[in-house]
Amino acid sequence: MKLIRNNLTQHPAPEALLFDLDGTLYRGNERIPGADQLITELQDKGIPCWFVTNNSTRTALEVSRHLMAMGIQAAEQSIVTSALAAAYYVREQHPGAAAYVIGEHGLHEALRGAGIRLIDEKESNDRFADLVVQGLDRKLTYERLTLAVKHLLNGAVYVQTNPDRLLPVDGGFLPGAGSIGAALQAASGTEPIVIGKPSKILMDYSLKLAGTAVAHSWVIGDNPYTDLAAARNAGCPSILVLTGLCTRDNWQDHCTAAGVTPDAVCEGPEQLLALLKS
Repeated sequence: MKLIRNNLTQHPAPEALLFDLDGTLYRGNERIPGADQLITELQDKGIPCWFVTNNSTRTALEVSRHLMAMGIQAAEQSIVTSALAAAYYVREQHPGAAAYVIGEHGLHEALRGAGIRLIDEKESNDRFADLVVQGLDRKLTYERLTLAVKHLLNGAVYVQTNPDRLLPVDGGFLPGAGSIGAALQAASGTEPIVIGKPSKILMDYSLKLAGTAVAHSWVIGDNPYTDLAAARNAGCPSILVLTGLCTRDNWQDHCTAAGVTPDAVCEGPEQLLALLKS
C-alpha cells in the first residue's frame, strides 16, 4: 500500500524509535494487528525501541507485562512513563522536597524510587508540602482534593504527570488526570508544570535514557495533540499512524488543529514496518 505521506528522507536514519502505546500498539487490552511483528522485526534489526506513555498509574514492570501478554516484546528498562519522568524532574529540580501526591501506585512507586519524601493525609494536618504531584487517581476523595488545594494555596509547586482530560477504556472514556487537574487549578489558581506529552519534559527524559540526539530519535504515535506535538516541541521527526485517534479522512484536520506536520503518515504497523525497513 502506498504511503499517505513520507518526508523522512530529509532526516538522518533513526538510532531510536519512541513509540506511544494506547492507540499506537494496542487499544485497551487488544493488540493492534501487526504490532507484535513490528516490534520484533525492528529489534531484530538492532533498532532500539522505547515505549513512552502519559499513563502514570502503572509501574514500568506492569506496563512491560501488559505489552508482553499481547506478544509485544518490551523490557521493563525500555518503558518510560510520565510517573518516572515526573520523579526524575522532581529529584533534579527540587532535591530534598517533600511531596503530597494525588495518584495511583505507579506514581507513588516512581517518586519513592527517586528518593522523594511523601507526605500522607495525617502529616498534611501538621505541615505543608513543598510540592503537589498529581496524576490520575481513580479513588480520589474530596478530602484528598481539599488537602492538595491547601498545599497549593500555601505555595507548593504543582507538578502534573499529564494533561489528558479523558482516559480511553474498553467501551468508552473515564475522566483523566487533566480533569482532576482542572479542579485543582480552578480551586487554587495555580498552573501546573506538565510532565507528559505534549510537554517536552517527558521527551527529554526519554532521549536521556535512549542516549540519542533528537534528529536521530523518531517519535511514532496516533495523536497529533499529544504524541506529534511532543515530537515537535522536542525537535524530533514524527510518524503518525492511523490506528487510534485519526483516520485517513480526518488526519489532516487534526494535524492542522494541533499545529503539527508529521514527517510520515502510515495506515498501521505493516505499512510502518515497510517504511522503517526502507
